[in-house]
Amino acid sequence: MTETIYDEIDVPTVVNAAGTKTRIGGSLIRSEAADAMRSAARSFARISDLQSRASELIADVTGAEAGYVASGASATMTLAAAAAIAGDDLGAMDRLPDTTGLADEIVMARTHRTSYDHALRAAGATIVDVGTNDHHLGTGATNVEPWEIADAIGEDTAAVGYVQKEYTEPPLSTVADIAHDHDVPVIVDAAAELPPVENLERFVDAGADMVCFSGGKAIRGPQSTGILAGRQKYVRSAAAQHLDMHAASDAYHPPEGLVDIDALGGVPRQGIGRGLKVGKEELVGLVRALELFVEEDQANKQTEWVARIERTAEQLADAPVTTTITGGDGVSVAPELAVGIDPDETGMTATELTGALRREDPRVFVGADEIDAGLVTINPMCLTDEEADYVAERIESLLT
Repeated sequence: MTETIYDEIDVPTVVNAAGTKTRIGGSLIRSEAADAMRSAARSFARISDLQSRASELIADVTGAEAGYVASGASATMTLAAAAAIAGDDLGAMDRLPDTTGLADEIVMARTHRTSYDHALRAAGATIVDVGTNDHHLGTGATNVEPWEIADAIGEDTAAVGYVQKEYTEPPLSTVADIAHDHDVPVIVDAAAELPPVENLERFVDAGADMVCFSGGKAIRGPQSTGILAGRQKYVRSAAAQHLDMHAASDAYHPPEGLVDIDALGGVPRQGIGRGLKVGKEELVGLVRALELFVEEDQANKQTEWVARIERTAEQLADAPVTTTITGGDGVSVAPELAVGIDPDETGMTATELTGALRREDPRVFVGADEIDAGLVTINPMCLTDEEADYVAERIESLLT
């Protein structure tokens, strides 16, 4: 394996067969984006001007009215919740996460609840979950009926939350119609729902008011960036709670398209989003990466990933495992190789294999979402062919 900067500073390098996982650095930033960041580091620009330019690009590629950049998809979810709760109310902005006297509830289907909704609660939101797990009983019942969402919306509701996966229900368009009938916005967590590139527009088209994407996964921008796309009034509130507003009122002149000074009626204090800031380098890198992402030939990418996975499957043909190629049909982010581990055949469980790979130097990370079912997965998105060969060799070596 090629020596890396991590070897130079005595930190184990990771061979990433798990995909765009934050815990191992997301994805590999595009070289053009890294070059843009280095160039941005040599001079200055007003952050609000950079955010305004990013907003224009995000609006263009998503079909939303406006966009904004914060320090990750989780950060944009916090800003989205803050925007839904505070709106243009400077006093409310100043008090968050104290929501006394404010509508602060975010209604979510129970099956959409994840630990990531802490990002919404960080703004002061209270999650109100609805629905059941009845679908898993096999009776044909659904987990969440649309009327349950409608019934939960009341005078204390600030928004409806929705986690986008191909299996989530009800459909986003149905949820958006219900929310809009009650005059509340829908916040969509679509952090990892790229590619395909069409998903940039898909959720706005379905009626989402605010959509959160990662900038450091498939877009391959800086890992410390996230994209908020949505209606202008919410993006303006997010900007007002995020930008450095420590200024005299006569000297307060943010870009008009980004902050509505007349609606605010004054200069905001430092808002709840202040700790979610991004630098000029990250903003420039994200802009460049997003431009390149929408120009990318996604069909060629899928072909490249499928070829790498098929090659890896062939290399594991003599190992005591079963292999199945999943995804890669334009709906999944990428094809993956599911590797079945039978401890009676290998003397090792999938969990033990995963742990052994992670303890090596370089560390090898495989997908571990299904280890309880005896499966590990190999995702090609962040691998070179050489690295994919190495992963297969290490799996076979450990199991034989």
